[in-house]
Amino acid sequence: ASTGSLVGGNYGGGLGAAVLGGCPGIGFSGGSARFGGGIGGGIGIGLGGGVVGGGFAGDGILLSGDEKVTMQNLNDRLASYLDKVRCLEQENADLECRIREWYAKQGPFCEPRDYSCYYKEIEDLQNQIVCATIDNNKIILNIDNSRMTADDFRVKYETELALRQSVEADINGLRQVLDQLTLCRSDLEAQLESLREELCCLKKNHEEEMNCLRKQSTGDVSVEVNACPGPDLRKILEEMRCQYETLIERNRKEVEDWYECKVITSGQEVETCNNQVTELRRQLQVGGAPLDNLEASLAETECRYNNHLAELQSQITCVEQQLADLRAEMECQNQEYKILLDVKCRLEQEIHTYRCLLEGGQQDLICHLVQLRRYKVSTATRQDFHSPLLPSATRTGSNKGLSNAVYRRYLLFYCEATGKGRGVATESAFRNQAVAVSLLGSTRTAKSEEEEEGETGGESQRRQAADRQRTQRKDQHEI
Repeated sequence: ASTGSLVGGNYGGGLGAAVLGGCPGIGFSGGSARFGGGIGGGIGIGLGGGVVGGGFAGDGILLSGDEKVTMQNLNDRLASYLDKVRCLEQENADLECRIREWYAKQGPFCEPRDYSCYYKEIEDLQNQIVCATIDNNKIILNIDNSRMTADDFRVKYETELALRQSVEADINGLRQVLDQLTLCRSDLEAQLESLREELCCLKKNHEEEMNCLRKQSTGDVSVEVNACPGPDLRKILEEMRCQYETLIERNRKEVEDWYECKVITSGQEVETCNNQVTELRRQLQVGGAPLDNLEASLAETECRYNNHLAELQSQITCVEQQLADLRAEMECQNQEYKILLDVKCRLEQEIHTYRCLLEGGQQDLICHLVQLRRYKVSTATRQDFHSPLLPSATRTGSNKGLSNAVYRRYLLFYCEATGKGRGVATESAFRNQAVAVSLLGSTRTAKSEEEEEGETGGESQRRQAADRQRTQRKDQHEI
């Protein structure tokens, strides 16, 4: 019986990282193997890098402390990564040497093929690939620079637009304040004009009254009255004139004082408003630069965090893909393990069956053959028992006077003489037939020993038991 099994397996893995736009990577893969067949595999390593470029516009840019620390950390990480790449390249070279040695020692021995004619074409193709990769990286770099420049201009435009809108809002507010001040000034001027007109009216009335009084006082009237002297009208008029003049002077001073106070107050308010406008303009000019810096820092921070988030998302996607691949590979390996376990169980069952056949089945087969031969020999013996070739003691069934060896020789000679062994084609079959005859003789000998045992007693019983054991050992040896 022949047993075969097919076992296949594969292994794949990959390692990749990105530093400042670079995309290096290393991978290992193994093929499938068949028991008693061959083995195959492959190792590949690749390293690629990119340079991040960008366009900057402005008076000048200086790296802050955090950016210097970040650049130093990136340089340290790049150095450690390059060390890892060198170690992996060295391990790759060692593995390739070991694989070549293994193939040289255990691989199929055949004459190596001459591939030197293809080296030139391979080198040209590799140079073309390198040139195309360099051109592609340059184009990508130019695209990134243009994109970053456009982003910078867009950020500056948005900043200037926001600044312009805020300045316009401040100008509109100041215009409202200026309109209010203009209205207040026009009201004050109208009040001043009304007061001046009132003053002119008062002066005119005063002049008219003075003229009337002068005319009355200059008239020559001689009236003789024989009465008591009346009040002095001149004195009364003088007093009234003095009172009115005093009142007019007081009103004029009050109006002048009020006007001067109003003018001074309005001037102070206008000056205060001008100072406030100047201060607001200065604050606006001073606060515009920090606002621009803060907005630029905010935009840069948002861009950096968006890039970091995109990198994290890509890493999460890559890890999920690797996890899915590992799960699929684990399922395949689990199925292959189940298949191998099933094959192993069947092989163990077959091995156990063969072992049982080799250990116990041989005895059963021998017993079966012995019984079959015994049956054939006994049948032949009964049919030809009265043959003249056998002695009379044998024909009568009395074999007490014959020894076991003589009885077996007679039976064997009888089988050979009567042609019972004609159908035996091989020496082993003839030996089995002779063994069967010997076993038949041993059976009859055992019967005779039992009869003699009752007659001779314990001594003969021990002797017969020893003879029986020797006979059985001899028969087993012959078998």
